Amino acid sequence: MKFLYNISAFIIFIVLFNCKDADKTNTKIDKSVSSSKKEWKSLFNGYNLDGWTPKINGYLLGDNYNNTFRVEDSVIKVNYDQYDNFTDQFGHLFYKTPYSYYKLRLQYRFIGQQAKGGQSWATKNSGIMIHCQAPETMLKQQGFPISLEVQLLGGVTEGENRPSGNLCTPGTHVVMNDQLITEHCIPANCKTYYDEQWITAEVEVNRDSITHYIDGVNVISYKNPTIGGEYLDTTSKEIQDKSGQPLTKGYISLQSESHPIEFKNIEILEL
Repeated sequence: MKFLYNISAFIIFIVLFNCKDADKTNTKIDKSVSSSKKEWKSLFNGYNLDGWTPKINGYLLGDNYNNTFRVEDSVIKVNYDQYDNFTDQFGHLFYKTPYSYYKLRLQYRFIGQQAKGGQSWATKNSGIMIHCQAPETMLKQQGFPISLEVQLLGGVTEGENRPSGNLCTPGTHVVMNDQLITEHCIPANCKTYYDEQWITAEVEVNRDSITHYIDGVNVISYKNPTIGGEYLDTTSKEIQDKSGQPLTKGYISLQSESHPIEFKNIEILEL
């Protein structure tokens, strides 16, 4: 009987040990699954411009000339009500972190009237700049960062086609349909928006493969961006020496081009 008792105790010990080991394994698996889950993260706190830095043409990094970029009612507003005249003060509001693989989404809308002095092509014209050069490398007199622009346009004249979500290429080239594209702006397959409604823009970036979406619709895709082109500043040898290099990561910025625009619900999902 003592022998049988010892055997039974041994069997029970083995079963309990295996169950405990299995619990540990399951716990490890659960933690692994949990840690791999990716979630959308807000880049804008809704209260102020913490994490964002302005760079406006003609001014030093961090100088928010005439309060161009401001926060009101949980919205980033680009406004020119403190300008007497807009004279090429093209600006960009940079987020603090560079990215390479991600999805970015936000809502935008054009409002009001263009600033006095703004050029006609800049009416209801703004953008989301991706793969931007570091803001501290921009020259004081530099209107646009080396970047890829998700161009945001609004309709001006009824019946005149002005699609949103286009691609513009300040200081860059891209490849589309296996062809090198050197044009500055390439129109997207998107409808024209005329009113002041909120529109959702999203961009999916997989290092050197990029797609723009407007209100959930794929409007343009391209790949293999490189530094180069007519808008590359020729006064900076440091920048010019990088001509031809692949553009695979960079900063995100929001543009000011003389027409008031608002941005909200700015979120990123790292891939």
